[in-house]
Parts: sequence; C-alpha cells; structure tokens
Amino acid sequence: MNDTDSVNQVTAVAAKASPSVVTISVSSADGAGTGSGIILSDDGYVLTNTHVVTLDGATGTPTIQVKTDDGHLYTAELVGTDPLSDLAVIKLKDASGLTPLAFADSSKLNVGDTAIAIGAPLGLSGTVTDGIVSALNRSIEVASSAAPSTPDDSGQGDQQQGGQQPFDFWNFDIPGQGGQGGQGGQQTQQGGGNISIPVIQTDAAINPGNSGGALLNSKGELIGVNVAILGTGDSSSGQSGNIGVGFAVPSNLAKRVSDEIIANGSATHGLLGATVTAAQSDEQSSTVGALITDVPAGGAAANAGLQKGDVVTQFNGLPITDQTDLTAQVRALAGGAEAEITYLRDGEAHTVTVTLGTFEG
Repeated sequence: MNDTDSVNQVTAVAAKASPSVVTISVSSADGAGTGSGIILSDDGYVLTNTHVVTLDGATGTPTIQVKTDDGHLYTAELVGTDPLSDLAVIKLKDASGLTPLAFADSSKLNVGDTAIAIGAPLGLSGTVTDGIVSALNRSIEVASSAAPSTPDDSGQGDQQQGGQQPFDFWNFDIPGQGGQGGQGGQQTQQGGGNISIPVIQTDAAINPGNSGGALLNSKGELIGVNVAILGTGDSSSGQSGNIGVGFAVPSNLAKRVSDEIIANGSATHGLLGATVTAAQSDEQSSTVGALITDVPAGGAAANAGLQKGDVVTQFNGLPITDQTDLTAQVRALAGGAEAEITYLRDGEAHTVTVTLGTFEG
C-alpha cells in the first residue's frame, strides 16, 4: 500500500487477508509443483487442495515447503486429505503467531457479490484479483487420480449414469508443463475416479497455482477455496489460463471437512444409496432433475421410500438439475446427516427426510 489516501475495497481486503494466504511447494520422486493455502490457526494448520499436496495423485509422501506472506519459509507435514471434496490440511513445523483467516457463511452469498482471489498463480505469491460471484449452487464433476477408485461408479457409491465429460484440475502449477496439472503435462494420473463437488463460480482471475488459495468477500472473509478453472478445450499450445470461469469449494463445506481432518485425520461424506442419471435423458421426462434408475434395498434412499422412476428436483431446498448436482450435494454432507429431498412421482411432488449413509471410499 503506497498511497493511503487512495484505498479501495480490494486494497483493504488484500491488506487484511494476504497474511493468511501462503504459497505451497510440493515435491517427490515423481515431480514437483506449486499451489496456495489458507492459514487456519496461529500454530500452523493450513488448508489447501488434495491435488496440490499429492501432485494430482502422483504421490502419497510429499515433501512440502510453505512460504508465508512475510517471506518466512516452513517445512510442513501432511495431516490428511479428503479427495472427495479435493481438500487437504497440512501442518507447518515450529510455527506460531500466524494469522488465521476468518470464514464467512457461504450459504448467505448472492450472485453479484464481490469476490476477491488471493494466491500464487504460476508461483507469483500474493497475487490479488477481483470479480464477482458469477453463479451459486453449481456442481462440477472432476477427474481425480487422488480419489478412491471410481467413487460415483462403484457398488459402494451412488452410481451415476450418462454423466458429462468431467472437468480437469487446471489450477496448480508444475514447472515446465505450461501450467497444466498432472505429471508430464497430463491432467490426471492412472487410476482414480470422478468426484462431484458443489462449487461457487467466479469471474475473478484464477490461474494455475491458485489452487488451495482464498476466495474472499468484501470483508476479507473466506467464501471459498479455489479449486479449478474451465479452459477453452484447446490444449494445442500446452497452455491453460483464466477465461473468467473459475470454481471454489464453498467455505461451509471447507470448514466442516478441515475441522474433521484436524480432529480425525479424515472426513466423512453422505451416501444416498441409489443409481441416478439426468432426468432429461428420459424421453418421457417433462422436467429436469436426477432420475433414480435403481434403489438397492437397505440403503438410505430405500429406507426413505424413494423408488425407481422418481425424479429428485430439490435437495435441502437447492435445485437439482441432474445427477452431478445430486451427488455433489449428498457428498457435501457428513455421513449420517439428515436431508430433505423433494421428488416427482407420477407427476406429483413429494418431500421426504432422508438419513444419509456414510460413503466408504
């Protein structure tokens, strides 16, 4: 801040929140990369993305170095990862006096609210960009090599049918790979599966290296953890950058998951116990939603009375447009949580309370 007589909102947020955002460098025998992180406690707990600390699934034993806003370097150890939300917690060694970032209530966001991103795109620590909240209640399906094997397509998970091609993590930086996530310039490693994440969409500029960094409101409070960007699909140049479509894990989900990781080393996720697809894939459907095509006995859906042919249109009051929306909202809740589901059966709307199972990855 060079001119205190000419300070705007973004300047104030940057001054307040920048000390709580760090740059993370990760290396292993399989490669190296950089991302960002958010300070959770004064003694060094830091929130980031699973794909940052695992180099998109390439390593389970990373060497982690963290640089704070004031230039101090720390080594860090991995506390735990949660691939289903792409969140992870690390702990800085011998840290004290750090500035934790305050969390906002992401359920109170409006489209059009100010959104300010702080992180380390392309390794450029402390980079600040601004925009707005472009959309809420968005869900993305992401190919993740760190995730349990095909979590949404196995006997243990809620199965999805007819899903779209998943997004890639174009949001952490591996030197020499043109900003592409993954070893050798590939977005994902062998194995793994697809994960469905509820996200906040923003047009604040986010680029490779912003992963795990902060998306903030006008008060400098965390509203989301930057996780991915959507590219144009043209990879011929080997480059991918901001086109104004970025995504962040909502702060309420990030708070729950990070608290559980710190307390238990891992986090839980809900399980509906149903096979679903997009209702619009059914030629006889006159609405959008998640069409239930199978309900195994003994699962949460069956216990709540849901049946094959039901179309889920709302989950805890949020609109459901397809199977990705439903899976993302189910996974956002802890195992054993209760949820209110609105569905159509024979053209009539019904609402039921479901006690979710626990996903076993």
